[in-house]
Amino acid sequence: MGVPQVVIVGRPNVGKSSIFNWLARKRLAIVDGTAGVTRDRQTFLMYHRDYFFDLVDTGGIGCADSAELSEKIEEQIDVGIESADVILFVVDTREGLMPSDQEVARKLRCVTSPVICVANKADDARFDTQADEFYKLGRGKLVCVSALQNRGRDELLNMIVDRLPKSDANPLPPVEPRMKLAIVGRRNVGKSTFVNTLAQAERVITSEIPGTTRDSIDVRFELDGKTFVAIDTPGIKRAKSIATDIEFYSTHRAQRSIRRADVVFMFFDPTQRISKLDKQLCEYISENYKPCVFVVNKWDLVVDSMPTEKWVTYLRDQFRSMWHVPIAFITAQTGKNVKALINHCQMLYKQARQRVPTGELNRVIRFALEKNPPPLFQNRRPKIFYATQVSFEPPTIVLFCNEPRAISAPYCRYLLGVLRERLPYSEVPIKLYLRNRQSGDSRDEIQPQVNGGASGDVFADDDSASLPLPDADAV
Repeated sequence: MGVPQVVIVGRPNVGKSSIFNWLARKRLAIVDGTAGVTRDRQTFLMYHRDYFFDLVDTGGIGCADSAELSEKIEEQIDVGIESADVILFVVDTREGLMPSDQEVARKLRCVTSPVICVANKADDARFDTQADEFYKLGRGKLVCVSALQNRGRDELLNMIVDRLPKSDANPLPPVEPRMKLAIVGRRNVGKSTFVNTLAQAERVITSEIPGTTRDSIDVRFELDGKTFVAIDTPGIKRAKSIATDIEFYSTHRAQRSIRRADVVFMFFDPTQRISKLDKQLCEYISENYKPCVFVVNKWDLVVDSMPTEKWVTYLRDQFRSMWHVPIAFITAQTGKNVKALINHCQMLYKQARQRVPTGELNRVIRFALEKNPPPLFQNRRPKIFYATQVSFEPPTIVLFCNEPRAISAPYCRYLLGVLRERLPYSEVPIKLYLRNRQSGDSRDEIQPQVNGGASGDVFADDDSASLPLPDADAV
């Protein structure tokens, strides 16, 4: 038996997304006064009284969508209702019983799952008698709550758990996902189609209409017995083109998805030129030191007219500071190369979590110094004493030297290249810090060997990894 589903339904603008965020205690779904903001099903894993369940937010039933996606939104709602173990039927206490509430109640009449009627916006007990009119709907137990005033949360959660299907497997936690994958890019590059291919279901709405996805949607999927989370993000618009609050929040949710992801897939459309917006997105990924894959989607459209080498050269030329990022060519609609892409991202995840012993790291630094010593600074040669890895995800390396400002940025880039070449970090970002050697540290400078080789450890492994991060800026 899988994780039980608790699905939130109701007409537009009754506060379904507010209830979802309130119960989850996180700002997950976009909340806006505009009707029809929520389109896709948003899920969050809840835990209460030793039980796990998925809380599911849905779009407003009967909403006339401005982008003519009403039919697809209704399909998403129907799928949610069919899979529900418990349904939260949300109504608006202040507006009272509306004809559209009765339409929702009629839609739920054939449902066999338990239904809880949630009278939202009942900020205090004065509104409880006003909410009694919703008993006319005849849809389960009525509970008065207020997401804004934090009223009735425990009571509602207890009612949900009491109605969950009970089984021996239910109290067990679900399998933790192996990693989180954020799918980002401009509008209409095929991100949602890719997520549906991973989930092997129409999990999110796809359309040729730009801006179909408005929020970041977490979708669990399994591959070769392992569980992953794919984060479908809204297509990014240029800052000067953002015209509404919804578009503003969509952009920020996409950026937050990048920050919490383990690996980021940056999507491109081979029929379009790389834009300034693509470069800004890649810069944001780079600033957050996230392992990344450049994914050229819809390759079937140009496979006969353009060699892959041409696009590889094009990408490398446009993103010269991300030359280590691997490139994948896929067709999300048919699933071509999708499994190979997921397998490769597992390699990136493993690289980002690698720890290298201090001795091995210093051998590599010595090799780099032999091959290309640091340039003179104020007529003196900078000295690098030793290096140590202090963290991972991303791999974080501290170089202790006599004068951090004497090590130039180009030379640091050279060191990063050597580290990627000779250590298991070939395709992931590395943080490199420069720091003054601590007073009292008697370890000598890393000296190149006269014969150009290196044998044995320069320094034995010690407790240097516990050192705090330096104040100097990362390179």
